[in-house]
Amino acid sequence: MTVLKRTFTAFNDDNLLSRAAELGYYFLFALFPTLVSASAIFGLFARSAGDISVKLLNYLSLVVPKEALGIVLDTFNQTAQHSSSGKVTFGLAAAIWSASVGFSAIQDTLNMVYKVKETRPFWKARGSAMLVTVLLALITMAQLGSLLAGTLLSHLVRQHIWHTRLGLAYGIAIHLFFDAISLALNLLLFATIYYFAPNVKNKCWRYLTPGAAIGIVGWLLSSLALRLYLHYFNSFSVTYGSLGAVIILLTWFYITGLMLLTGAEINSEIEAAAAERRLKETGKIPAGAAAEA
Repeated sequence: MTVLKRTFTAFNDDNLLSRAAELGYYFLFALFPTLVSASAIFGLFARSAGDISVKLLNYLSLVVPKEALGIVLDTFNQTAQHSSSGKVTFGLAAAIWSASVGFSAIQDTLNMVYKVKETRPFWKARGSAMLVTVLLALITMAQLGSLLAGTLLSHLVRQHIWHTRLGLAYGIAIHLFFDAISLALNLLLFATIYYFAPNVKNKCWRYLTPGAAIGIVGWLLSSLALRLYLHYFNSFSVTYGSLGAVIILLTWFYITGLMLLTGAEINSEIEAAAAERRLKETGKIPAGAAAEA
């Protein structure tokens, strides 16, 4: 209960609602250069590779509202049809730079969450942001690929032994297995951000943290709630026209940033409470000081 109170107080003090809006803007800013790069790469390969890439992107519909996903797929398809090596080079450089700007914003926010100052030189912080951005992109592609692999294998099972009870059990088991892999990669995504973003000294790698678990669950529930709201109360297209899809996408990015920051805030307060308890037990701070902190 104490950690929850501290987290709520720190959440307001750190103004995470506004910080999440900033992250949402940077996520949107990085999306289209990323799509240009990805579509150009796939467009240089056979048509079948392009079909696979579209199937991969369609798995985003699990969390991204379909109105917003339409913009992503349209942009991808249009640029894939006119792919060239120049677009690959430009798109990849622009995507990494744009996305690293977003990760730099995460670095600044998590430094504030953990109450630390940024002491890394600019080149080191930005270089780290770019490298971590590439790593996060690979994890995301692996996550989408695991979902595609689960669907393909399940389809093969349906073709051969689906008419039997054993085939049904195998199909369900395959889906659950690859869904578990996708969830594990999602945890890895959060853990990577929480480890590399803040400028915390003597940090240790933690694959599963309370903040990551709560952040992922909150993100999934919030994404589902947004999808349900848009399904039953979808008036964006009437009110905003073609801009409605952009607003929906930006809203989803805002939710994503908010859940990411909320998980980091929870981890920060748990670690701070544990550190204060250790100091109190060793007698290095008065018993009342920890309560006032």
